[in-house]
Amino acid sequence: MTEVKFFFNVDSKLGFACRLAKKAFDEGRKLIVYAPTESIAAEFDRLLWTFSQLSFVPHVRASHTLASETPIIIATDDVALPHHEALLNLGDEPPPFFSRFEHLREIVSMDDDDRLKARDRLKFYKSRGFDIQNHDMKSAHA
Repeated sequence: MTEVKFFFNVDSKLGFACRLAKKAFDEGRKLIVYAPTESIAAEFDRLLWTFSQLSFVPHVRASHTLASETPIIIATDDVALPHHEALLNLGDEPPPFFSRFEHLREIVSMDDDDRLKARDRLKFYKSRGFDIQNHDMKSAHA
């Protein structure tokens, strides 16, 4: 069964997503980043190039010819995903294909609207029997 983790009280959702992608890469793991809109995918792609001056996180879009060889994949749907180790959701809804993954990560900012949408996702996962791990990032930085 898919392991579901929520990281909440995050200052910058996409900035935190970049940190999770870098951590996955540094630990030799593979990650699919689900960005359900082209604007989110493009912004995340841009941020991965610029968020750290001292390191590079190899990443491509799911449709790229090197996707099967690249550890971090940005996907706007579930077509031709090269691996199913971990999924990071940047959308407001549960990804329809999340249960194919060993790990699912959800990021929740301090924005009230984002928190409400995250509560709905949490209820969705719980109603389907998934155990949820919550990580309060505000207390992690205190």
